[in-house]
Amino acid sequence: MLICPSFLAQGWQDPAQKAADELRDATSDRLAVHVEERTRWEEKYGVTFGNAVNQQDMLSRIRIGMQYAPVTWLTFSGMGQDARAPFYGMPAPNTMRDPMDLQESWLTLGRDRGPLSFSTGRRMLNYGETRVIAASQWSNTSRTFDFGRMRYNSGHMTLDGLMASPVIVLPNSFNTPELGNRMWGTYDVFSNVWRGASVDTYALRHSQNVIGGWTSKGTLGTNTFGTRFYGPLPERFAYSLEAIGQNGHLGVPDQRAWAWFSSISRPVDIAEHTLTLSGDYKGASGSRFGSDHSATYDQLSSANHDKFGHEDLFGWRNLKTFKSQATLNLTRSCAWNAIYSDENLYSATDALYNSSGSKISISTSGKAGTHVGQELDSFMTYKAGPYTFYAGFGHFFKGGFVEATTPGINPRYFYVAQEYVIR
Repeated sequence: MLICPSFLAQGWQDPAQKAADELRDATSDRLAVHVEERTRWEEKYGVTFGNAVNQQDMLSRIRIGMQYAPVTWLTFSGMGQDARAPFYGMPAPNTMRDPMDLQESWLTLGRDRGPLSFSTGRRMLNYGETRVIAASQWSNTSRTFDFGRMRYNSGHMTLDGLMASPVIVLPNSFNTPELGNRMWGTYDVFSNVWRGASVDTYALRHSQNVIGGWTSKGTLGTNTFGTRFYGPLPERFAYSLEAIGQNGHLGVPDQRAWAWFSSISRPVDIAEHTLTLSGDYKGASGSRFGSDHSATYDQLSSANHDKFGHEDLFGWRNLKTFKSQATLNLTRSCAWNAIYSDENLYSATDALYNSSGSKISISTSGKAGTHVGQELDSFMTYKAGPYTFYAGFGHFFKGGFVEATTPGINPRYFYVAQEYVIR
């Protein structure tokens, strides 16, 4: 149960947010500040199914940024970020710790919604439903990209030509650009093309060498071609469908892989509350042992938080997932969520991969089967002005594959968090 101070529930106006609003008004929306402070205490039991030590961590993240648009066709934006795990011990991994560094620094020539614009620098990018290129905000350090983008807008059409390179977090030094891991190509959005339906199409080249983090023989060079359809259906239903094909090479072997996603959702009125029910099924191909080519899907730079359960145990590689979610809006500010997911390997002889795409375990003989396990999660959020409070719990129930290829400890996850944001 979440308990919030009474002054928040009574609509108390935060003086810092008021000052930010007054600054924006005084400068006719030319100057804006952004401040974010988040603290999360989390407990993880059965980390990597018992292959790693249990964790109890306090994660802290502070962001301070400013955006300035002296004229309508020019925008500057910058943001610093300080991310720490003060009680973790040394050294904390770069997903938890990156003392004061540059999170964003970009400029845009032209208006984002104008007919033509060019943007470059460092920025947190998100495309589609974050399954291809995205910055997961749940991570304490949160991914950002060194990028360049040319955008063309025309009515219901937005065409992006882009190059994006995930920034390598260096906790003990400044995060300098390193383009050895990069994606380039086009991501295009055609909104409301027919009866509310929208379509995204993209073609992206992903290149990675040793300097960029590639750890196997050769280099990575995959071509990803995808299409996403989404929109409303009768009776308040909504849908989303996505299909992806890949070729190129994953190290030395040629690459022939694919992935897909499908979901449907619908809100249901219960008394004065709204319950939103959703279900999705998705898959990503895996390689067969002894094959002359790779079929392990390259997940590019996806944000996998909540995609495979709330514990973020898995990545979108060699996996078939059924997930259902129920979200009950108890009030306008408070929501309760429950998630159930069931995970199975696509190929019994390929590995199980974690959220970042690294191998957890493998059975090259395939005798461990394909059932990874099931997960149940529950979490709540409460928003009051610039404050958001979170609490959640998750438990994973191991399947035959996890039992046979790992120490077989069922992971558990518990956290409480608060966030304060000024925009």
